[in-house]
Amino acid sequence: MPLSPVKYANMLREKIFEHHSKVWLVNTGWTGGPYGIGSRIKLPYTRAIISAAIKGILDEAPSEYEPVFGLKIPNIIPGVPSKMLNPVKNWASQEKYKQMADILIAKFRQNIVQYKGAIDGELLTQL
Repeated sequence: MPLSPVKYANMLREKIFEHHSKVWLVNTGWTGGPYGIGSRIKLPYTRAIISAAIKGILDEAPSEYEPVFGLKIPNIIPGVPSKMLNPVKNWASQEKYKQMADILIAKFRQNIVQYKGAIDGELLTQL
């Protein structure tokens, strides 16, 4: 990247606030377990999720709070099985999901340390 990731992150944040944009995090990767156990999210599900976001369907969808990452997850999206929306529900073991989620959070924390001083200190406390 020609510029620091922090520069790009700040540019994105400014545009989001300037234009009052809604932001959705869409899992386009693995679900149900790590590689070898889980599977990729099916492309029709990804398309349905993106379509629902663009059409504003997600704005009104009932949702639940996901405590590990602090995310709000819609319960219903047309064309997507409800089980697919919340990652913990796709794992055979909620305990294994929590273990892997904790490992991922630790990796995020370890990675973000390199940007200490360049990013908002409040963000560091939220991770």
